[in-house]
Amino acid sequence: MTGPSTSMPVAGLVPAPRREPEHADLLVRNARVFTGDPHRPHARAVAIRDGRVASLGDDHELGSLVGPGTRVVDALGRRVVPGLNDSHLHVIRGGLNYVLELRWDGVRSLRQALAMLREQAGRTPKGQWVRVVGGWTAEQFAERRMPTVAELNAAAPDTPVFVLHLYQSALMNRAAVHAAGFTRDTPDPRGGQIVRGRNGEPNGVLLAAPGALVLYSTLAAAPALDAADKRISTRHFLRELNRFGLTSAVDAAGGFQNFPDDYGTVADLAADGELSLRIAYHLFPQTAGQELADLRRWTETVKPGDGDAWLRLNGAGENLTWAAADFENFSEPRPELAAGYEAEFEQAVRTLVENGWGFRLHATYDETIRRDLAVFEKLAAEGLFPGGGRWLFDHAETVSAGSLDRIAALGGAVSVQNRMSFQGLAFRDRYGSEAAAHTPPVRAMLDRGLTVAAGTDATRVSSYNPWVALHWLVTGRTVGGTPLRGPANLLGRDTALGLYTRGGARLTGEEDVKGMLREGYYGDLAVLSDDYFTVPDHVIPDIEAVLTVVDGRIVYASAEYEGLDEALPPIAPEWSPVTRFGGYQAGGARQAALVAEAAAESAEHRRWRAAQGAGPGTPPSLVDPCFTH
Repeated sequence: MTGPSTSMPVAGLVPAPRREPEHADLLVRNARVFTGDPHRPHARAVAIRDGRVASLGDDHELGSLVGPGTRVVDALGRRVVPGLNDSHLHVIRGGLNYVLELRWDGVRSLRQALAMLREQAGRTPKGQWVRVVGGWTAEQFAERRMPTVAELNAAAPDTPVFVLHLYQSALMNRAAVHAAGFTRDTPDPRGGQIVRGRNGEPNGVLLAAPGALVLYSTLAAAPALDAADKRISTRHFLRELNRFGLTSAVDAAGGFQNFPDDYGTVADLAADGELSLRIAYHLFPQTAGQELADLRRWTETVKPGDGDAWLRLNGAGENLTWAAADFENFSEPRPELAAGYEAEFEQAVRTLVENGWGFRLHATYDETIRRDLAVFEKLAAEGLFPGGGRWLFDHAETVSAGSLDRIAALGGAVSVQNRMSFQGLAFRDRYGSEAAAHTPPVRAMLDRGLTVAAGTDATRVSSYNPWVALHWLVTGRTVGGTPLRGPANLLGRDTALGLYTRGGARLTGEEDVKGMLREGYYGDLAVLSDDYFTVPDHVIPDIEAVLTVVDGRIVYASAEYEGLDEALPPIAPEWSPVTRFGGYQAGGARQAALVAEAAAESAEHRRWRAAQGAGPGTPPSLVDPCFTH
């Protein structure tokens, strides 16, 4: 017996025509999906429609969502995670300079790093510099040492070379010293030192003592890109971040990043629909003495939330007033901030909170945090804290239990970075192993119910590779493998990943649309090269995405999926280090061979040093002896 016709009245009603389910734009199937959603932590397939997660389930359940226009991706049993979100990344500044920089991120031997530098010097046209700008530390090298100025001169006798080492120092070859205009008469800048030989001439070493202004201002003297090339550079940098599964970042502004001029490139890309990473940005007063005027002008002309899901204003910081900022050079003693900075700082904070602005604050040491909290508590007595705007401390390496309680009471949050995985040995040498085991006290933050988000502080300190940061959160080990953080301060892998997904979304007020894979949330995900939840600890830093999806768009594709992502314009200029070397240097057979050779040479060098009467543990001098006499 057949059923009634759909045109036949039944009980006085005419059934609506049968509707086919709306088809997905993208279906990722045959996957091991970690959703980050505690109510439904796992799935086998994800369907995305109109930039949002439409459905989760198994392959059979979602099969009906496949239509003629659906792009179907077979994950081949790989792990899928929500798109990562770096909560403290200098992404705007990094993008404007990416194609000019030779990245030593991930390079495992100094021998290889110098070979890259030598080759790039030969490719770099006259008038341009070779720049190695952060993302590396001597501990990552098999040789366990920095290069010397003599080695830079040998590798590049005529091309200016500037090598930045964390926020601690920089090395320059003779050509760069000349190009920067340094002479025996050049005065040391405030908070920095131009190291000189006994003849009084600059020897190529710059020290942050303790401030990094001398490093930044010298780098700023190098030629910049034109507007068209900045656009290309930014697109390629965002693609490099997509390579590691990053789909969002919170830009922390920073020195030499002026608003609105230096934000024009990402604004233009957003307007043209060419961003491949969602960016929430901050505004940072650049000129000492002008901070209050800048903040007042901004609160009158723009407001947090301006923009859209791709590019939006999140607040002010990470500095509000220069006098309130400490420094993170652990090779130097903790800086003593000027007495009385609180008066101007209070005016800055009051201006923001009275106008509904959130903010973030660079604060490395508990001594700084306690002074800032006293200002907030004074304003809390007036009813301004907790307020409507989100606010947080960045870094907080030595924050105390008492300060964490006060942050929680005032409705604050914390953004932590893996600076210790690059600078941890300097910290341990100054403050001891016990202090390093609790730096920063991430577990204590979480135990208090604080919102905690994770990031890198790339590109001038740590590498932008988020898996290096996740490795540090999980293992407490530096990039060289040295254990620092104690077992009580380590995180489980799911908790650590949550700081890189849901944590960042909370800092920008987007936790209802971002940070997990749930129906109605943004269609942002990464298909991983290795299963983060099962690989040995030492493999975590080598994880990459083989496919990254933002808003349902495939923005990065490699391995079996190569060619599925969007085409980018060719890198310009043609001599860019990125055209030859790319960005982060992944491990491989060639790297392993070079590391083995470098380790053997390093052992031979240690034996030679011992024969010369130097102890095997004596660190090499930062100042090249070739330039001291």
